[in-house]
Amino acid sequence: MTKRPYHHGDLRAALLERAERTLRERGSGALSLRELARDLGVSPAAPSRHFKTKQALLDALALTGFERLVEALAAARDRVGPTFAERLAAMAHAYVDFSLANAALLDLMFSAKHSPEASEALGEAAHRWIEQSLELVRTGQERGEVREGPLEHVALTVFAPLHGYVGLAVSGVPLPETGERGLDDVVASIVRGCRPD
Repeated sequence: MTKRPYHHGDLRAALLERAERTLRERGSGALSLRELARDLGVSPAAPSRHFKTKQALLDALALTGFERLVEALAAARDRVGPTFAERLAAMAHAYVDFSLANAALLDLMFSAKHSPEASEALGEAAHRWIEQSLELVRTGQERGEVREGPLEHVALTVFAPLHGYVGLAVSGVPLPETGERGLDDVVASIVRGCRPD
């Protein structure tokens, strides 16, 4: 039996990429640091230089997921005008697109952020995503486009329907064939519900 040497240009990135593919194809239960090492052609001990445990690998996957989601939402927001309706629609579409393309990762992200073992970095990344959502509502209130009220309460009425839509979409529930499979109707309903009295 020949030992495989530890030799890889960017093993950490390669491990994360391969782990995300395994997560998408077979779920988190199928992830194994030893199997990832074999797939990448490095020694079984090599992954431990970057991830001491499988949980550390899962946390890193969740962290990169939140970072990518925050970037996607910011890019979508910055491509449109300043109104609450425009930014909500753009961010909602970006969130749904990300969720459909990364359903298993999204599930991991939300379960990992609530784990008592979650790293501080993961908690901070999840907080940036939440703050990004609150900022959308806060700016809408400042512009007079969103009703007054405690920020967290108003934001809940904005994002609960979007999370519900994402849950339906990623679970394969048949959605209407109009307006981005009904998402435009959901966004329009949220905007109507947020208008000042």
